[in-house]
Amino acid sequence: MTRVRAHHRIVLIRHGETAWSANRRHTGRSDIPLDADGRASAAAVADLLRGWEFALVLSSPLSRAWDTARLAGLDPVRDDDLLEWDYGIYEGLATEEIRSAIPGWSVWTHDVVGGESLDEVGVRADRVIERACRADGDVALVAHAHFLRILAVRWIGLPPGRGHHLTLDTAAMAVLGWERETRVIRHWNVRLRPI
Repeated sequence: MTRVRAHHRIVLIRHGETAWSANRRHTGRSDIPLDADGRASAAAVADLLRGWEFALVLSSPLSRAWDTARLAGLDPVRDDDLLEWDYGIYEGLATEEIRSAIPGWSVWTHDVVGGESLDEVGVRADRVIERACRADGDVALVAHAHFLRILAVRWIGLPPGRGHHLTLDTAAMAVLGWERETRVIRHWNVRLRPI
């Protein structure tokens, strides 16, 4: 793993709300736009970022992430590695719907038919971490809930499946950093509005 200066931080920002995220539908590669609340909360992320200076800002190319970055006052570069998990045949479905056919189903524990494996998403997360670590200063990453949860656990050296222990609300941020030589999660699921 690439070593960076102790002050180097990575800020994770989940996109604002969409019609599908509001209904807890698996939204991977479908380009669902922000809804009105999502646009407002994305703009409010600017307040969370006040005072930050970023050497690099990367965003998923999907409009919900890209628009969140722009509304938050950032000037992002598109990075396909920040795309959300490809949910295959489960795209657009809520977990409860899938469980009616497959009891106990979870994206974390079952194969994603026609989509990406958990390990494949982990490999993409590792590439993003390596790119962020090469930047000359703090980095902002604007992306999606499952992907950012996997990236966070990969940051601290855990397998991608451990991302199921985290949750990240829409228009929330997290900060990855260092305690001496150890990678840590410094802040998680920070929002301006109550959770």
